[in-house]
Amino acid sequence: MQFDFKGKRVVVCGGSRGIGRSIAETFAKDGAAVAVCARGKAGLDEAAVALGRHGGKVHAGVCDLADGEQVKAYVKAAGDALGGIDVLINNASGFGHTDDEAGWAAGLNIDVMATVRASNIAIPFMEKAGGGSIINISSISGFAASVRSAPYAAVKAAINNYTASQALALASKKIRVNAIAPGSIEFAGGVWDQRKTQNPNLYNATLKSIPWGRMGHPEEIAAVAAFLASDLASWVTGQTLMVDGGQLLG
Repeated sequence: MQFDFKGKRVVVCGGSRGIGRSIAETFAKDGAAVAVCARGKAGLDEAAVALGRHGGKVHAGVCDLADGEQVKAYVKAAGDALGGIDVLINNASGFGHTDDEAGWAAGLNIDVMATVRASNIAIPFMEKAGGGSIINISSISGFAASVRSAPYAAVKAAINNYTASQALALASKKIRVNAIAPGSIEFAGGVWDQRKTQNPNLYNATLKSIPWGRMGHPEEIAAVAAFLASDLASWVTGQTLMVDGGQLLG
């Protein structure tokens, strides 16, 4: 199914590759004006060119999402460049796996605080537009204890809870807030692509745990994001939707 997002302004935090890139591509293909950010300029420039081929307006900004002032500046600049914000995608992750100061700092600064900061800047734009949609990218890790990546699991659990709190607080402003909790998603250069060669035992064990029998694709997360941002989901808010091929069941 293809949605119609003509006239909509979509801001993606973390959009040069993987899930974020696929989400940005999906909205651009469906007619939206799209803004993306990333730390690396080369990947960001390539993404901007690809998004521009769909014919809509594209804004690209270099941004370290661990830096609060850069997050605020990027979202404001994106809103100004696009003429408003209708949809905000909080996608970036610090992938804080190690149970130490560095692991926790990565998760808290990027997964949690970038979401908070980007949302706070985007909300006034959405109010001016008469409403909007915030979609936070979480993880199925937020639903279970994790010895291997305790900080990552904890911050994603925080995002799930914050999503519900945002939804309750923003309902009166006609802003819906939902989260997507992907399972293991594989794409070139991504975490699971790397683990296939660097840690094949973990890769194969994870693959066997997925009832659907394969890793997920970024496009499958993007399709759910498009649904949640569309009018078809007009009565959906405060939810965290697992998109994992049954992985958490296994």
